[in-house]
Order: sequence, then structure tokens, then C-alpha cells
Amino acid sequence: MACRRRPEAGVGARGALALLALALNVPGARGRALEWYSAVVSTEYVDPHTNRTVWSVSESGRFGDSSPKEGAQGLVGVPRAADRDPEGCAPDTRFLVPAPGGQGDAPWVALVARGGCTFKDKVLVAARRNASAVVLYNGEGHGNLTTPMSHAGTGNIVVIMVSYPKGREILDLVQKGIAVKMTIGVGTRHVQEFISGQSVVFVAIAFITMMIISLAWLIFYYIQRFLYTGSQFGSQSHRKEAKKIIGQLPLHTVKHGEKGIDVDAENCAVCIENFKVKDVIRILPCKHIFHRICIDPWLLDHRTCPMCKLDVIKALGYWGELEDVPETSAPEPTPGSVLVANLSISLQDDRSEGSSLPSSSTSDSAPPCDTSFKEDAGENTALLEAGRSDLQRGGPISSRTSS
Repeated sequence: MACRRRPEAGVGARGALALLALALNVPGARGRALEWYSAVVSTEYVDPHTNRTVWSVSESGRFGDSSPKEGAQGLVGVPRAADRDPEGCAPDTRFLVPAPGGQGDAPWVALVARGGCTFKDKVLVAARRNASAVVLYNGEGHGNLTTPMSHAGTGNIVVIMVSYPKGREILDLVQKGIAVKMTIGVGTRHVQEFISGQSVVFVAIAFITMMIISLAWLIFYYIQRFLYTGSQFGSQSHRKEAKKIIGQLPLHTVKHGEKGIDVDAENCAVCIENFKVKDVIRILPCKHIFHRICIDPWLLDHRTCPMCKLDVIKALGYWGELEDVPETSAPEPTPGSVLVANLSISLQDDRSEGSSLPSSSTSDSAPPCDTSFKEDAGENTALLEAGRSDLQRGGPISSRTSS
């Protein structure tokens, strides 16, 4: 009987993960790396109320993409309030730079708000006013965050961005006329990898393909599982019917000194062990005998005799598919019953005894002897044919004695 292999789970999942890993690692799947530097911002001013120097430092800035990564310092200057241009976008924007002691030629740093124009325009306006660096503070809605700045074409001027709270704090001090000195230093280098637009499309296609393959595999898996379950039920029903049919084969218990079975010489072809007294043997339609515990499992799996390959199921009269068969077991042979093999052996013994009669018998006694021998042979032949027909019908063979 053909056996169906049960499908295994997990193969499709591993293949899908491998496909996704391949999609993420092929050339071009990842975009370029984003590298940027943070800026260390230090401020120093004198509090007019206490006449004490207030000094603070924090790594709260971020260098622009096109800015040189180097330090700068100077007094902070902001667009004049009268110009009403806090973003510093107008080309004629003037800056207020409070300088202690009237030092108007000291290096200074422009502080402007984000918005109103591009980063490049802001930087160029401050550069025309000879600013040594430009500090942009972010919008109010961004909180303490800073964003990348693209300002190509601004030369070697240092450009950084600070958060909105930091920028407003410095702006308020300068608008009050307090001189604030700012020092800019290079902070930590940051590398951030991101996926480009083409890579996103590629990964999306790979993911959709992976999902389609996984869905197809899942459908295939459950179909195979359904077929496997159905075949298991069919196989169990088939074995149950075959077991009923095999149970109809005659059984016999080996007895000591029994004719036809040489306990010391004959053995079971399945287990290759000699027959012993009280062993229960099963007789097949082909006259071969085996241990019942050996031949029954064999017949359930193969249906054929291990020695002559006779199909036992067909030999018992069941053709094609097995149908419901009444569960009947062969009765244990009675002490008066004999095997078909024993009958044939007894026949041979009788013939040998008849042939060994002394040759000195007279011609008058010879005809009665020949006549009795033929009668015995005919009776044994009839018994043999009756035994074969009974065996094919599954019933025990009863011995008949001549009267």
C-alpha cells in the first residue's frame, strides 16, 4: 500500500525570509549614508543686574551640510528690529551687534530665524556683512530639534542650526543691548544610513512577491494536509477490512508427533524460526504455513504470500476494492481435523506401503490388494479435493475415515 508523506511546515517561511534578506542586501538596495556633525555652542555675557559673567555650554547645534567643520567665535548680531526682517532675507538687512567698549570691528556671528527664504540666501546676506559665522534657530513648532541644512555655494563660512528655545534666549539678550560672545566648536560625528526611493520600491516589490509565495505555499500546504488526512482515514478503513478477511484463514496448533510438520526441520519463512509444539500457525490458500503473529502483519501490508507471492485476498474470492466483510475468525481445529498437507503426506505414505508389499504374494491375492489400494487412493483424492474447496471457502477441513 502506497504511503503519502506528510507535508512539513516552516519551509515556506524560511524561503520567504531568505528572499527578503536577499532583497535588502543586493547592490543598490541601501541608499547613501548621511553623515553630519553636531556643534558645541558656548555663550558668555555679563548680567547687568548682578554684574556677574554668565557662561553656558551645550552640544545643541548642528553643522550645515556645506559648512566647513571648524570652530568660530564672535559677538552675536541680530537683524535690527526697525528693519522688521528677523529672518535676515533682505539684501540690505542691517545687524545689531552690541560690543563692549565700542569695539565695532570685532568678529561677529549672525543670529537669524528660520523661514522667509532659503538657507543659502540667509548665509549670503550675513556673509556680505562680514559675519564670521551664521547661526539659524529653528521654528517654534520644532521644539528642541534641529534639521539638516542644504546651502551649497556659500563658501567657507561656518553655518550651524540651534533649537528654537536656545535661539530665542540669545535673541532676547542681544535685543536688550547685552553683548553676548558665542564660541562654536566641532562636536560628535554622526552616521545615519537611509534607504533611497528606488530601494523602497525594490523592497516593496520583493515584499509583495514574498507574500504571494507565502500565500501560495500556505494553500498548497493545507491542501496536502487535507489529502494526507483523507488518505490516513482511507488506509485505516482498508486495513480493517483486510484484517477481517485474513481472519478467515484457518489456524492450527502444532502438536507433538503430528504428521506433515517436522518440528525440528521446518521453520517460519517470516521469522526464520522452527515451529514448536503449541505454536499457532496460519494456513494460506497456497498451502504454506507461518506463525500467526508473523504472517498477519505481513498480509496487512503486502497481501501476498512471502514465499510464492500469491495474492491471498484475491485467492479468498475478494476482487478489486475491499468491501465490508463480516468479521469471522477461523475456529480452532478440533482434535479430529487434519491439514491438507497432512492428507497429501498420508496419501504418499499409503502408496509407499502398498508398493513395499512382498513380491512373493500369489496371483490370487494380488487383485484384492490392488482393488483396496485403488479404493483408498480414490477416497483420499476425494478428501483432498473436498479439503481444497473447504479451504477456499474459509472453513476447517474435517477428516473422514473409511468404513
